[in-house]
Amino acid sequence: MTSFSHHLIITPILLPMLTAAFLLFIDERNRTVKALISLTSVVLLVLNAAILFRIESGPNDFDNVYLLGNWAAPFGIVLVIDGLSALMVLLASVLAVAALIFSLARWHAVGAHYHSLFQLLLVGVNGAFLTGDLFNLFVFFEVMLAASYGLLLHGTGTLRVKAGMHYIAVNLVGALFFLIGVSLIYGTAGTLNMADLATRMPDIEPDRLILMQAGAAVLGVAFLIKVGMWPLCFWLPTAYSAASAPVAGMFAILSKVGIYVILRLTMLLFGDGVSAGFGSQVLLFGGILTLIFGTIGVLASQALGRLAGYSVLVSSGTLLMVLGINDGIVSSGALLYLVSSTLTIGAFFMLIELVERGQDAGANVLAVTMEAYGDGEEHDVDEGEGVAMPGTLAILGICFAACGILLSGLPPLSGFIAKFAMLSAMMGTGSIGTTPGPAVWMLIVLVIFSGIAALISMTRAGIRTFWGSIEGTVPRVLVVEVVPVMFLLFLTLVLAIQAGPVMHYMDTTIRSLENPKQYIDAVRNAVVIESSVPAFETETGETGTGGS
Repeated sequence: MTSFSHHLIITPILLPMLTAAFLLFIDERNRTVKALISLTSVVLLVLNAAILFRIESGPNDFDNVYLLGNWAAPFGIVLVIDGLSALMVLLASVLAVAALIFSLARWHAVGAHYHSLFQLLLVGVNGAFLTGDLFNLFVFFEVMLAASYGLLLHGTGTLRVKAGMHYIAVNLVGALFFLIGVSLIYGTAGTLNMADLATRMPDIEPDRLILMQAGAAVLGVAFLIKVGMWPLCFWLPTAYSAASAPVAGMFAILSKVGIYVILRLTMLLFGDGVSAGFGSQVLLFGGILTLIFGTIGVLASQALGRLAGYSVLVSSGTLLMVLGINDGIVSSGALLYLVSSTLTIGAFFMLIELVERGQDAGANVLAVTMEAYGDGEEHDVDEGEGVAMPGTLAILGICFAACGILLSGLPPLSGFIAKFAMLSAMMGTGSIGTTPGPAVWMLIVLVIFSGIAALISMTRAGIRTFWGSIEGTVPRVLVVEVVPVMFLLFLTLVLAIQAGPVMHYMDTTIRSLENPKQYIDAVRNAVVIESSVPAFETETGETGTGGS
């Protein structure tokens, strides 16, 4: 990287952090000003993420390590950008700009400090994707959770507060498990830097290795709670369906933070050696049970919000199952599935508000929501300013059908490409082997059946929503509301059209994860910038330096 692009690594954390702090000093009555500043920040964040992604998708010598305070690893905080983290930061940024634009129609004006909380959520999410040590992963994880608590409660109301309290309680328990796991790992290995930890793993004594694995298991529970693995998932459909539409759409990325961390640590720490395959059976069978539970929930859901919530569990179950298989070719397809399902579910949560708006005799959805979740008279919110969308039902119907196609994995959109890539690898064209066993065939059947279940549920919901009642009125949908939904769905079409280059990128990313030495060497060999501060010598004889 050049000196300029090198500083882009910290921008996905620094930009929303500074924006959140600055917005706190602006009065809540200046909603337009706050909205413009927040939107500008998110757009710049997308551009920054696109540049990082462009750099990682081209020739790269992997010098993409950012030393905060100019302290050498493992003594200082490091940020690392590679193919996986660049992809996840771009995905989070794209989803954020769509959710934020959608909220400008109504939701950003419902409660206080919406934009600051939104920016802080991005700080936590992007920090979790970029950090190179477990302690700062905990810090960013807590920032993400704290912001999500406020965003979930945004809009007040009895049912939303009840779901929010459950969400907070469960995630506080997860944070406690996280802290316990990190403490056990540090007490055993003496480091929390991921690269340094991977280097020390082979030298840990067998009796202490058990304690190390126990710490990793406790740490894994914290992320499996966030992912929503069964039986730790009962809170998720209720919490996500209670959130406001743009917040629920943004929450689609939160479960993928857990998937990212599990994938990163599994490949880095437990890819080979005496701990090879540690936890894979738990991920495999946990993913199977989560997929079954989510599929049943999708079939049983009558409300669209809960249908979307259970679709998150189907996505999580599928990804956990693939992580348990631990096959590179299958994982490449799963990485595309992760991107496709996140975009789809994010769009679907926002679309649900729009399609349900016409089912209550023309009442606007915010009034309906305030009646359901609290006292609508507490908030003075207008109908939303902007241009109404012509041909509303036709556009909403097309978007709804696209979501159904994506969730069920039918052609021609990216959901089909992703599932086809995974299933073809499972059936023998990948590195699993040419003769799949009964267990692999069971996984294939479950993935296919989950798609059929999604198709049945979406068809049933579509008939009830668009054809079932002749008394429903055409909802008033603003352009600023439907464009973000169409944008996310358009991206899934782009993924399908560019399936070749996209799968090449996914394959390259997975291969780099399977070769952790590249990551370890990049962190350990990161160059400290020369400064006037004198260097010091550690007990181990390594040389470090203070901040510049």
